[in-house]
Amino acid sequence: MAVKDPVRRLLLIVPLLVACGRKPPDATPEGAVRELLERLEAVHGDPKAARAVFELLSKSAQRSLSDRARRASAATGKRLAPEQMIAPSHYFPRFRPQEWSTRTVGARATVDVVGLDPATERAGIPCVFEDGGWRIDLVLSTLPPIERRQVEPQK
Repeated sequence: MAVKDPVRRLLLIVPLLVACGRKPPDATPEGAVRELLERLEAVHGDPKAARAVFELLSKSAQRSLSDRARRASAATGKRLAPEQMIAPSHYFPRFRPQEWSTRTVGARATVDVVGLDPATERAGIPCVFEDGGWRIDLVLSTLPPIERRQVEPQK
């Protein structure tokens, strides 16, 4: 059935055009970094917001945080989620980015951000393209192996 009324036709087409025109935030490395910063500012102890931050991380960063959460859970006796390992209740950026640029090589990219003082306010954020979107590839130190004490049997 064709819609002949031009106003109704426009009302049907406009939402489709708007939906098609917006790229997801992880469509570019810079978009993923901007989205990460926005999500970090929204956490304030909210587990759902913390999970949204976690979802922007690369698989290797998520795996590392999951390992840390398992260790922390075993040490405390309380189950801790991986996102609790990075999501602070208060996020204070070191500086506010003023300039953004991206260097991309294949499935890897570095987003360079510069603040008001280029001499001291700069950072390079590594990203990786995974599962159809750009993810922040946090570089976390490797965890040392768990040391177990040898318990001598009592005599």
